[in-house]
Amino acid sequence: MKIHEYQAKDILREFGIATLPGAPCFSVDEAVEVARKLGGNAWAVKAQIHAGGRGKGGGVKIAKSLDEVEYFAKTILGMTLITHQTGAQGTIVRRLLVEQSINIEKEFYIGMAIDRLKQQVCLIVSSEGGMNIEETAIRTPDRIHKIFLDPIMGLSDEDADRLVCKINFPKYFETEVRLLLQNLYQLFDKNDATLVEINPLVLTTDNRILALDAKMNFDDNALFRHINIIELRDFNEENLIEIEASKYNLSYIPLDGNIGCLVNGAGLAMATMDIIKLFGGSPANFLDVGGDATVEKVTEAFRLMLRNPGLRVILINIFGGIMKCDVVAEGVVRGAQETKLLIPLVVRLEGTNVDLGKKILIESGLPITLVDNMADAAQYAVTAAKIRE
Repeated sequence: MKIHEYQAKDILREFGIATLPGAPCFSVDEAVEVARKLGGNAWAVKAQIHAGGRGKGGGVKIAKSLDEVEYFAKTILGMTLITHQTGAQGTIVRRLLVEQSINIEKEFYIGMAIDRLKQQVCLIVSSEGGMNIEETAIRTPDRIHKIFLDPIMGLSDEDADRLVCKINFPKYFETEVRLLLQNLYQLFDKNDATLVEINPLVLTTDNRILALDAKMNFDDNALFRHINIIELRDFNEENLIEIEASKYNLSYIPLDGNIGCLVNGAGLAMATMDIIKLFGGSPANFLDVGGDATVEKVTEAFRLMLRNPGLRVILINIFGGIMKCDVVAEGVVRGAQETKLLIPLVVRLEGTNVDLGKKILIESGLPITLVDNMADAAQYAVTAAKIRE
């Protein structure tokens, strides 16, 4: 789950990390009123979407008057903002963050993410923060510094001080930045985050250290422990089919291909997509119905996949352990009948009650291609998809 910048900054402040005064706005009038209350003579007007690169896409502007705040708010609110993370379709801006503007002496980068191979949190820092951090990582990787954190020990004073020295913070700020890094780790750990990023962390000309921008993602599987974070969810920023899938406890991610995949278990789902690619095809989705799928759940999975107008074939790959193949078969038949399925359906079943499952499919009278192994299933699906292109 992702949240907006202004929401992330609220959480930063809870953990003692300073940010600029500001407030979210949902209309032009609100933006002007927030700027007026903040005072000063310059304000940042920032689009709030779940994607990076907003500045380069025209979604962040510095206003030097209240008239400019109004102009930029009118320009940004409702625009389709396209960045390197939104894709070509872009994202509609429905809310803004208006903050005081500041004079920056130096920009830095701080990020934390989970390294899956090491099974540890990776803390990343750089003296080259700002919009071009990706280019810094490619062109001058020696300016990117990492440390892996023991989940029991956390971030020690020694490790924090070593990182602070590497990014050349002025000596008299070292203690403050060390505490900031340790507080950030506490935030990451206690909230079950998967990503926390401050880019940039700035040193101002009046010697303040502030988080100028913030990005946070959280582990969906741990949200039951964090009701306060669930309440921050913005459904406008999420794929409508994914939202619908979550209501049925289905793991669904849309992709760019034309072969729909319905599988039980994340590992088998990944293997199914891999073998489709191996035979020259392209999966249209990742869809894991889980090990406790019901007839209703499988039927709903059909409906979700068929919302994709580019779908040319559906490949069902089931290995029934806890889940029974006959239950899947009943769901497949109902889903195909209720949706009036008009595209080819390839099914591979193995495991518990497999013979009964195949019998249900055969007796349904539906044009289903039954196969016994993954390779044949993938080849049939890829061939069918190419024929219907």
